Amino acid sequence: MLGGLAISAAFGAWHFFIPYLFRWYSYIPDAPRNLVVSMDWTNFFLSLLLCGVSVLLIVLHREVMRRQRTALALYTFLTAVWLIRIVLTAIYPWSYDWMFAAQITAFTIVFVLLVLPLPRLLGRGSRSES
Repeated sequence: MLGGLAISAAFGAWHFFIPYLFRWYSYIPDAPRNLVVSMDWTNFFLSLLLCGVSVLLIVLHREVMRRQRTALALYTFLTAVWLIRIVLTAIYPWSYDWMFAAQITAFTIVFVLLVLPLPRLLGRGSRSES
């Protein structure tokens, strides 16, 4: 679980730099400022939320393991986000090249690391309320 959360946090942190690493704006040199700003904001908040929720869940690891409802709901939501990311990448990829294979592989690894503990965590037994 912690490995999946750490990788998820790393993806979130890395995403802050993706527009510059892949020179997004070189593909749309005459883009209006509002389009560029909206892309920046969307990427920034995606990065912030992915990194933030992952780090928060690392901090709340004990609460997740104790099956406290709020922490477990947040963990389940993050796991679902990674599953949806796999599905969207598979049905609506932006390319079919090495990047597609790398994305599907990486997203699947994170998802598997996050989903493996879920049956035990969501199973029957005593749950702490929060």
